[in-house]
Amino acid sequence: MRIRPLLLPVFSGLLLIFLLFYPQEALQAAREAMELWRGTMLPTLLPFLILTGVLSHTDRIPGLLSPLAPVWRRLFGLSPWGAYVFLLGLLCGYPMGAKLAADLYRADRLDKREAEYLLTFSCNPSPAFLVTYLHGICLNGQVSLDLILGILLCGDFLTMTLFRFLIWHGKTCTDSRNPKKETSSSDSRGAIWDASIMNGFETMARLGGYILLFGILSAALRHFWPFSPVLGQLLLGTAELTTGLWGIAALKIPFHLRFLSSMTLTAFGGFCVMAQTKSVLDGKLSFLPYASAKCIHAAFTAVLVLVVSQIL
Repeated sequence: MRIRPLLLPVFSGLLLIFLLFYPQEALQAAREAMELWRGTMLPTLLPFLILTGVLSHTDRIPGLLSPLAPVWRRLFGLSPWGAYVFLLGLLCGYPMGAKLAADLYRADRLDKREAEYLLTFSCNPSPAFLVTYLHGICLNGQVSLDLILGILLCGDFLTMTLFRFLIWHGKTCTDSRNPKKETSSSDSRGAIWDASIMNGFETMARLGGYILLFGILSAALRHFWPFSPVLGQLLLGTAELTTGLWGIAALKIPFHLRFLSSMTLTAFGGFCVMAQTKSVLDGKLSFLPYASAKCIHAAFTAVLVLVVSQIL
């Protein structure tokens, strides 16, 4: 008997049982998840989804980024459109990089090889999340922000290099693409804005659903976890990053262990973000490069934190 087809109904059934027998805890978890979506993700991510959707319908991006084309190609192995995905992925956070890579592949502005290569390093937590939540709240400002950003970016660059030369052997993009010609109706300014707005809201609704489900899952794990609270919080972090980091910050453990676990979980992203990323790929690109890259990025980050901790 194959196990994979059973995972979805078993997962859904267990969450439904938790909702029925522990409605107060489930309701509180659902409220917190929706507050995270409404108060943080919706106002910060939706404008980027709409505006990048509009820009993706134009041919202006290569013109803006082409002067640095040799840099993109030699340093990162990217075309100008790939550089656009990389830069927006860094600025906007999960799952913008994956969303843009899938959209531009669908529009034939990226080939499949470059789009899947981008999944390995263009999907990361946003600078706003790192500055306000990880640095300011979870680590209480006890570690330099430059050090946090440097470790995560260094781990991301090492992951990119590994995939670029080991998997794709340095051949990650083509010289030019012939984008599909849109119909005359979609070329009108009004139609482009309407399509970008609707696409943005559809994506945000999907992400909100995953945040809601994983928020309830986190509450169920907290309720039934019978073992060490440290292991429990690490498990929560692998399920949903924000909840896990908050729990780790509340644990009475040495600071170097809190720093190590928080940084490693941040690099990994959590299964909730993985589910969000898989949903925006919409079956057009393979999910395997992203999933394997996040595990490798987490491993690189853990090693870098250990090395830096020994030095400092």
